Amino acid sequence: MEESLSNAFSIMVVGMLTVLIILGLVVLIGNVLIRITNRFGPLPETPGKPGAGTQSIPSGTMAAIIAAVETVTGGRGKVTKIEKSNIKK
Repeated sequence: MEESLSNAFSIMVVGMLTVLIILGLVVLIGNVLIRITNRFGPLPETPGKPGAGTQSIPSGTMAAIIAAVETVTGGRGKVTKIEKSNIKK
């Protein structure tokens, strides 16, 4: 009886160590792959200038929006993107 418990315990320890080593290799290889991809992969696209899309906002409307944002936020706000809403009233 003791021999079978000892045998089962040693198999369990070997199995747990094997799982630990394999999971460690997965984490290590994943981190190396992420670093290689970040170093040599394509750079993210930088956003264009405001109003540089297919539909440009008239300059008077843009100036009014910027002035309204500055007034409401006390000069701390900044307009970075303007999108047209498709909500029907």
